[in-house]
Amino acid sequence: MAEIRAEGGLKPQDHRYLAEFGIDVDDVHHQLRLFRGLPPYLALDRPCTVGDGIRVLTAAELAQARECARLASRAGRVRKFVPASGAASRMFQSLFGARAEAASVRRSALAARAANGDEAAAECLQFAERLREFAFFEPLSQAMRQLNLDVDALLANGEFGALIDCLLSGRGLGYGNLPKGLLLFHRYADGPRTAFEEHLVEAAAYARDQAGTSRLHFTVSPEHEQLFINLLDAVRTRYQGATGTEFSVSFSHQDRRTDTLAVDLDNRPLRDANGRLLFRPGGHGALIDNLNDLHGDVVSIKNIDNVAADHLQEITVAWKAILIGHLVATQARIFRYLRLLREETVPPGLVAEVVAFARSELCLALDPRLGGPELRQSLVEKLDRPLRVCGVVRNTGEPGGGPFWVRGADGTVTLQIVEQAQVNATDKGQKEIFRAATHFNPVDLVCGLRDLRGRPFDLKRFVDTDAVFIVRKSKDGQPIKVLERPGLWNGAMAHWNTIFVEVPGETFNPVKTVTDLLRPAHQPLVTGC
Repeated sequence: MAEIRAEGGLKPQDHRYLAEFGIDVDDVHHQLRLFRGLPPYLALDRPCTVGDGIRVLTAAELAQARECARLASRAGRVRKFVPASGAASRMFQSLFGARAEAASVRRSALAARAANGDEAAAECLQFAERLREFAFFEPLSQAMRQLNLDVDALLANGEFGALIDCLLSGRGLGYGNLPKGLLLFHRYADGPRTAFEEHLVEAAAYARDQAGTSRLHFTVSPEHEQLFINLLDAVRTRYQGATGTEFSVSFSHQDRRTDTLAVDLDNRPLRDANGRLLFRPGGHGALIDNLNDLHGDVVSIKNIDNVAADHLQEITVAWKAILIGHLVATQARIFRYLRLLREETVPPGLVAEVVAFARSELCLALDPRLGGPELRQSLVEKLDRPLRVCGVVRNTGEPGGGPFWVRGADGTVTLQIVEQAQVNATDKGQKEIFRAATHFNPVDLVCGLRDLRGRPFDLKRFVDTDAVFIVRKSKDGQPIKVLERPGLWNGAMAHWNTIFVEVPGETFNPVKTVTDLLRPAHQPLVTGC
């Protein structure tokens, strides 16, 4: 076990180490101040609800959005951005736990524990009893045969340890050490598909230009990039033929310079056995750098595990196009207003029209004391920002964040996506506001990343650098605290213009645990589709 120890403050040699990896010293000091200060909780004003921060699009708006999306896609403006570096280990948490104790992987032991309310045991039992319904069953069976193991006999005897080991370990499929994107999610008559492949199929349906090209970007870990490239090379011809689409796919890694400090419970920086500061990846908020470097125009963002089988493809694609089109239509209106507001003389009634638009469509707070040139300048400053349209679904109890009105230090209330970790759990009033949320954030958003002149915004200018997550973890059995950068769709987009649009729940089909793959959305053959 590697030694880790805590020491207060930075040393001269730390500066050389930070320079070696391009980590900014001022940023490190800022992180330490965040650790040592009050927890950076947000101040919730109220949850967003339909008619109060959440839009339900009218029939006319839906028709306009569909046409705008069609034109934007044909013009090659649309690109898909998929965070895909997360490991699948959390998907198999219950299986890892059972695997650690061989006796607990027998059917009888799992059933007894499940009967006593052990959710992990119930999940393991469900996994084993319905193993044949997973898209990876055939490759797993083949891998087990190569190890002289009979999957049918093991299932019949209720001995699940060997098959779980074969699924998770490098002796078999190695799923315990792979990212979700490389796992087989769905079974079809012509063969199974990984989550990565499903994103290709989905992009071909709504993000294809006039020349037949779909552009996708995946953020991956460096150690897995070649595996993604190999998979793309293996399936590209198949999906190009099936969809008539040429796939332009790029990859990037989370920049090491965005790593953040780990500290002990007294907020002293941790060091490894060589005395070097201990850093950890800065969370998905660090991906704002990757998105910034993409220099995209209209970018659709969706998590790697939020894909459905083909029988839900139509509704998924339709609403993705609606989000794209609504952004494009709103963006065009913003650009028109910005042009007119910058003229020496504005048309009569324009300022009042823009004020009404800013308040009703973008939910922007405007200073009522402003008028004349000052009001025009304020409107320009507020409109000339990146724009995002976020699909939100009705809250059905899924863990995660949602849309809220948040009050800033200056009293201004803005639309934000808020995670539970950003809310003070000791404040009864704040907890009640969070629990009152009617909608959930499915991470299904479309971003407008260019300004009126077609120049990419510098997205790092619009980050709330104090909106971090401070969470407790463990390192070699020692409790530590780590800082995660402002979440990609939370603090990293805090100063964007935001529109929340209600979308159907059928468009949200995440896979957080392996048994989620047994849900109807991920079982095309079971549904007869």
